Amino acid sequence: MGKSTLFNRIVGSRRAIVGDEPGITRDRLYGNAEWNGRKLRIVDTGGIVPDEKALIPAEIFRQARVALDESSAIIMVVDGRSELASPDLELVRLLRKANRPLFVAVNKVDSDKQSGLIDDFHRLGVKQMFPISAEHSRGIDDLLDAVVAVLPEPAAIDVAEIPSEESASAEEKSPSEIKVAIIGHPNVGKSSLLNCLTASDRAIVSPIPGTTRDAVDEVVERDGQRFRFIDTAGIRRKGKTHLMAEKLSVVMARKHLEAADIALLVIDATEGVSQLDASIAGYAHESGRSTIIVVNKWDLMLSGQKKQGRPTKAERIRETKRPGDQNAYEERLRYELKFLSYAPMVFISAQTGKGIDKIFPLLQEVAAERRKRVTTSGMNRFLERVDFDRASVPMRQRVKILYMTQASVAPPTFVLFTNRAVKLHFAYQRFLENQIRAAFGFMGTPIWIKNRARE
Repeated sequence: MGKSTLFNRIVGSRRAIVGDEPGITRDRLYGNAEWNGRKLRIVDTGGIVPDEKALIPAEIFRQARVALDESSAIIMVVDGRSELASPDLELVRLLRKANRPLFVAVNKVDSDKQSGLIDDFHRLGVKQMFPISAEHSRGIDDLLDAVVAVLPEPAAIDVAEIPSEESASAEEKSPSEIKVAIIGHPNVGKSSLLNCLTASDRAIVSPIPGTTRDAVDEVVERDGQRFRFIDTAGIRRKGKTHLMAEKLSVVMARKHLEAADIALLVIDATEGVSQLDASIAGYAHESGRSTIIVVNKWDLMLSGQKKQGRPTKAERIRETKRPGDQNAYEERLRYELKFLSYAPMVFISAQTGKGIDKIFPLLQEVAAERRKRVTTSGMNRFLERVDFDRASVPMRQRVKILYMTQASVAPPTFVLFTNRAVKLHFAYQRFLENQIRAAFGFMGTPIWIKNRARE
């Protein structure tokens, strides 16, 4: 139909994934816009099929009903190049029951020659009908003029206090807001975790892998601290993504991860760490995001329930090593994710809510560590105490560190000034990072180290 294309046009960004495949949008997407001095809150919903009994269409309908209840006006988008069908008539009857001003946007009317396409849609019985082209931004101004004309007075809807879910600029973001991306491969419980953290049914949850496509935002305030949680689409291997919508959702998941402060890496306890999990963790580590490892479905491990299907070799090995022992499980997981040794780990069940209360204090602590700054004098006193002879580095690749300073935070970045211009040996860098963590902490966040030769 073009609902998401119209949504992106109005909010002025590519907030929603757009493609030729039907049914791409599933969850509600929010964005802010301004028209003729009026601030608007725009909601994009999935395609509504009222009588559909299948799980995902039924959940899309439930999400759309929430949006209808929140709205002050409704725009129904129809495809001008398709014939009017019985589901369209049924949808109009449903929308009338919402008792909101109703507008029909007949999309894909790309020129005046095609204006006759709207004639058939007068059968819907809606007076406010506008031919538009969301793709070419044609006719949208007339539609918005009509919508703004019927909205309540500005005092009745204080949009300014509603946080935007689109990617805001640094100036617009509250400095106290912590952006948290929920990442992992499909069907590990990311959307269930979002719903549990926000105490809502914000995201559609189903046992079907790949249910989430657009990134879903929700803001939570707890103990005076604002958290913006972003539920991203499950990241798959390149060879496993076939539909264009899936490919785009993976790209957008990477984009939202890079815009976040902290990543909640969700691991399915019944599956353990796979090669794909390690790759996703690598994305967070290499992009400089702080990371908390969330082991979900731990209740199934304690109850002894097994994943359906033939167990993998890795699962058979795990079963012989005390599967319900949390310490033993954490030891094996850390062995498989050695490069995330700095990341704290929490065991939860998003289904029952057990262990969720541990996540918020961890988020605050990791966010503080991410922005921690050490003075140059403190770093130089630290250097005096370090015995660099303990670092297992070949003599020809050793350098003398003259002094060291912290150049930036988020992530903490340190600059070494050395006696010669050579790339630091990885063992030397790892030794130095371990010494910095032992002295100053920096829990949950990667540390970047750069070196320069003193001229």
